[in-house]
Amino acid sequence: MATPSRRLLIIAGVTPLALILVWAAVLGLVQAPSETARIGTPAPAFALADLDGKPVRLSDLHGRPVVVNFWASWCAPCVEEFPLLRAALATHGDSGLAIIGIVYRDRSEAARAFMARMGATWPAAMDPGETVARQYGILSPPESYFIGRDGIVAGRQIGQLSAADLDRQLSLILGEE
Repeated sequence: MATPSRRLLIIAGVTPLALILVWAAVLGLVQAPSETARIGTPAPAFALADLDGKPVRLSDLHGRPVVVNFWASWCAPCVEEFPLLRAALATHGDSGLAIIGIVYRDRSEAARAFMARMGATWPAAMDPGETVARQYGILSPPESYFIGRDGIVAGRQIGQLSAADLDRQLSLILGEE
């Protein structure tokens, strides 16, 4: 049987952990696996507005290989990643490759300037309330999902893409017809 002082120590140790878990859940930092996109499952559908207010819907790209890239203008690895994405689109655009950028925790003005500076031509969608980021289980940019022509998540890259990472992930979605 636990002594009162031992019981107090257990409570003192468990309480901060419980508070941290509650805090993380409230902030959306903890996602149940069934609530986030997973490899081998259908990509969560979304409909957002781009930086000009035009609709961006994943469903409009069904039948095409798609890269969904979560990024921000303040994200240093995103600066290095964008030229790789731009080159991939130039190389594989004729194969139907599409890229959708989803702006993560950033202002539209900063995102627009970043897209222009990086020479990005794909749509960049704002995600107010981070609804789509939560659906995809995003905690920090950059993060990319690779979706096959069938709408199934074929790959995921957490963190910055290297050229080799991008080639490997693209091979998963470009080879299917």
